[in-house]
Amino acid sequence: MLERIRVKNIALIDEAEVELTKGLNILTGETGAGKSVLLGSLQLALGAKADKGMIRQGAEYAYAQLAFSLEEGQREELASFDLNLEEEDMLLLERKVYPNKSICKVNDDIVTLKTMQSIAQLLIDVHGQREHQSILKASKQEELLDKYGKEALMPYIKELEELYHTYAEEEEALQEMEQLDENALRELEFLKFEHDEIEKADLKEGEDVSLEEKYTRLVSAKKIRELVMAAGSVLQNEAGNGALSFVSFAIRQVKEGAELDKNLKEMEKQLLDAETLLQECSHDLDRYLDRFSLEEEDFAAVEERLNLINHLKDKYGREISDILQYLENCDEKIYKLENIEQTKTELKEKHEKTKKAYFRLAEQVHKIREKEAAVFIKEMEAALLDLNFEQCSFHIELTYDEANMGKRGCDTVIFQISLNPGEPFKDLSMVASGGELSRIMLAQKSVFAKKDEIGTLVFDEIDSGISGRTAWKVSEKLAVLRNRHQVICITHLPQIAAMADAHYEIEKKVLDEKTKTSICRLSEEESIREIGRLLGTDQVTETVLQNAAEMKELAEQTKQSQSKNG
Repeated sequence: MLERIRVKNIALIDEAEVELTKGLNILTGETGAGKSVLLGSLQLALGAKADKGMIRQGAEYAYAQLAFSLEEGQREELASFDLNLEEEDMLLLERKVYPNKSICKVNDDIVTLKTMQSIAQLLIDVHGQREHQSILKASKQEELLDKYGKEALMPYIKELEELYHTYAEEEEALQEMEQLDENALRELEFLKFEHDEIEKADLKEGEDVSLEEKYTRLVSAKKIRELVMAAGSVLQNEAGNGALSFVSFAIRQVKEGAELDKNLKEMEKQLLDAETLLQECSHDLDRYLDRFSLEEEDFAAVEERLNLINHLKDKYGREISDILQYLENCDEKIYKLENIEQTKTELKEKHEKTKKAYFRLAEQVHKIREKEAAVFIKEMEAALLDLNFEQCSFHIELTYDEANMGKRGCDTVIFQISLNPGEPFKDLSMVASGGELSRIMLAQKSVFAKKDEIGTLVFDEIDSGISGRTAWKVSEKLAVLRNRHQVICITHLPQIAAMADAHYEIEKKVLDEKTKTSICRLSEEESIREIGRLLGTDQVTETVLQNAAEMKELAEQTKQSQSKNG
């Protein structure tokens, strides 16, 4: 049940808070007082489209909050949203609208607009002029019939939607195959080339990673080998211009000189020692190269393999797994192209089976709809009779046509009505005036009231185009609804206002040169005076007040009678 509405900085409303009750909550006020603003505020908190124009002039943001008390069934339905439900079973829906954004919260948790809308659908049902018009659409009428018979229909419709989805996918695949022409051979050759290129590479998952690591090590090893070889060639090489060759030449020259001058003997000895040291160093470098087992062929193989893998990555995917997936896709395409006629035949057979299964289930759904429609018609006629449609008949034209194949079946659902005996049935859109459409909508809601778990119903424009006895009948129907639901109704009719369990007045005032809208709950005496105003006289005289009091008393008697009769 909606316990409280808080509104701030919306249009003419500076700040307002309304505590609501069980039963029938009636809101009245002069034209232009702000009734539509209050309804818009409520819808804003339920996830309706936000408009920065609704922000009160001079305010930073607009704000609306709804406080709901929850029943056990609602708590179970809300469990999937992972909400922070407080111990007192209260749920707060809040919406704050800025010029360029809006923030939605549920129990202080920020949620998406879609989540807020989904939660709201479980708690409250709002019926305004737009909803009245929607019942004229065939798609809405099918939706209403299916909603009425959901316990019997929904399992089959869900399966039907799955079959329809499969059918559509197969239909698309068949169309693609039919479009294959002389280009198929060219495509097949190209696919085979790509397939062979990848398959020949014989790729392994993770191979590129290990090769990169090995390549890094080999690059380092190659550099070390080059440095050591360069050092060895400086000491000794085949060209004879290494350090050892020059030292040997120096030794020979000094040795020859020492034969002439013994003082050179010491230098000869030093040169011989240097030669021995250089020879040992040269041998050590050779031994180091022998121990440093680097194979040029191994490096070249690793480098070549990495180049191949990187080439394939450039063409077929960033990772080896992508390349292998591409290969798998090639296999499938090649198989289809090489076996196109066989594949087409298999797909056609599968498609035909899906189609037959779909139509069998669609016929079953049609028969269930027929049964549900028959019961729905009786309940709608009874509800319309209560709303002063004394001579009318309600009908549902339910047509099955396989050419009308859709995700919910092959049915076309059209609500029809005959307002007078002997008149043919006509579509609602052809015969229903504004007042009649409002009552038809209310009749539909009263039929669904026994099935709906939604705790709160909101009606705006429900009294459009009606008056007199019909208006009283509408008020009686609202009184019936308030036995099973909390009902909130914006009205300008005294007959409906008299039936209120709680009566609120919306009033526009000018304070400090600013126009503001306020809302307050009326006492019994104030309610009678407001009903007197709604009776439409220039002055609310004692006679008018007496008529209003009598109307209020008659409404109370009606509600008490309904309570006794269950």
